[in-house]
Amino acid sequence: MPALLLTSDDSRPLVGQIFTALSRQIASGRIAPGTRLPASRVLASELGVSRSTVVSAYDQLTAEGYLRARHGSGHYVCDVGDADALYALSPSRAVADVAPLARGGGRPLSPGIPDMRLFPHAAWARHVARTARQSAEALLETEDRRGLPRLRAAIATHLSAWRGIDASAERIIITAGAGDALELALRSLTQERRDVALENPTYPPLYRTAANMGLRLHWMNVGEAGVALPDRSARPVVTVLTPSYQFPLGGAMPRSQRLAFLERAERDAGWIVEDDFDSEFRYAGRPIPALASLDPNQRVIYVGSFSKIFSSGLRIGYMVLPESLLPLFDDTLLHYGQRASVAPQWPLASFIEDGSFHRHIRRMRRIYGERRQAVVDVLRDRLRPPVWFDDHRAGMQIALRFPHGWDDRALSAELARAGIACLPLSVFYHRMPAEPGLLIGFSTVTPEEAHQRLDRLIAAIARHQPDSPA
Repeated sequence: MPALLLTSDDSRPLVGQIFTALSRQIASGRIAPGTRLPASRVLASELGVSRSTVVSAYDQLTAEGYLRARHGSGHYVCDVGDADALYALSPSRAVADVAPLARGGGRPLSPGIPDMRLFPHAAWARHVARTARQSAEALLETEDRRGLPRLRAAIATHLSAWRGIDASAERIIITAGAGDALELALRSLTQERRDVALENPTYPPLYRTAANMGLRLHWMNVGEAGVALPDRSARPVVTVLTPSYQFPLGGAMPRSQRLAFLERAERDAGWIVEDDFDSEFRYAGRPIPALASLDPNQRVIYVGSFSKIFSSGLRIGYMVLPESLLPLFDDTLLHYGQRASVAPQWPLASFIEDGSFHRHIRRMRRIYGERRQAVVDVLRDRLRPPVWFDDHRAGMQIALRFPHGWDDRALSAELARAGIACLPLSVFYHRMPAEPGLLIGFSTVTPEEAHQRLDRLIAAIARHQPDSPA
């Protein structure tokens, strides 16, 4: 194998340097298909870097189709063919450093953002190329208002295996992300009754959408016991919940509380919208059952998205409807139109069908789990009271909690100027005394990248304590 050269004046992380050097040599043919690369421990020793750095680079190369891992044998170079030429994807564009995260809407410690450096570009390009060869028209048009039937069938199979939801393809609608699905649900279900219940704290765009539609909002405060049911005098037609991992505070809704919400929806002839935005990322214990899988009366509308688990730029989501609601939602689609892009639906269906999507989820869960643990270890070792957090061992972010009186917005602004994108917790609350804190992500940073940012974060927190000297 040709020698690799790492330079100290290169600002990119070592993982990016190794990935770029190897992928260029593979793409140019300097490393021939079938070549077995050195073991990660051997290459790490030769380059003078940690073994985890080489492992991360090999993982990225495998995800993008440059390498194939053989259990107990090592990593072998693939024949990359013309996959890169299809999208003109150069290795420097695919990975390299943290700069692509900023272009994609994420910066170090951004919450809820997938690391697009780990996106399987080459594998995805092969599925797009296959679709284009078989039927170029499939990338531009579909006759079904609910979305491509083949993709809906693939999603139904995925939900059955991963979330325990028994749903036919006919009950699934493809949307332009979870936000589009939530808006579609509100628009369809509030034509007569206008009361809607939202968690507090909640996702701000959801609140703005509901407010702009002139809906009457009932707030369900989130406390130590979970999400409080709406006041008994309220009869919301729609209740939006994040039961598998509450956003933004984290934590799963207890089964008894889930059943209470289902009973309440049945009593009030209301509907529950279950926003299951990142339930695949649970790092310990058994998966939390989807609320929709516990619903005997079909009062739950299940909403999922590929933005968190696959690509933030794909803009494809889906919803699973009770059968009784299909005519109503079809009518809404007829009047307001389908927003989901057609082009990704055929390759995405193929990507799910051949197991690539499930392999990607398992790989990302392992990598994000390692990154989460690295961040948690630092926070446990260096954070001091009164700052605290719960480690729910799930999701893509951690909520740091501050005492009342702290200015989390000023702290977040200071960190943003230093290139660290932690969001203030208070912006997710509606009225009531908002709890201050920071929402920090771990999915976009390797353990090595995280340590430097966490040093700055913890120092900034110490400076912002209300009783600390100026």
